[in-house]
Amino acid sequence: MAKYLAQIIALGAQAVGRAFARAVRQEINASQQAAARMGHNRPERAAANAKAGMTLEEALQILNVGSKMDPVEVEKNYKHLFEVNDRSKGGTLYLQSKVFRAMERIQEELKMNEQDTSVKYKPVEKVNKQTSRL
Repeated sequence: MAKYLAQIIALGAQAVGRAFARAVRQEINASQQAAARMGHNRPERAAANAKAGMTLEEALQILNVGSKMDPVEVEKNYKHLFEVNDRSKGGTLYLQSKVFRAMERIQEELKMNEQDTSVKYKPVEKVNKQTSRL
């Protein structure tokens, strides 16, 4: 009887050990993938994520907007969701806050993209004739 009890305990411990090891491997893998994704982001994006309390992907999901981030569609979805979640209509302040923060995060991203394009395509100043003769 004691022999069987010891075998059951040993088998149970092995199963728990394997499950724990598998969970640790999955967590390490997920952590490495997240680090790889975040490694491509600039510090400005990390600051925007921290400021809004959510990533751009979360904000896009909340406002149900595609990755194109069309400002008209973003504004339309924001107004609709903000009004639907008004307390007088049975909504909650929590959901309204999430919608508002999502809008802020998308606006921040649009502003960063606008700055990126203005820096990339900054017009070249004309060279002064006097300096070109030198």
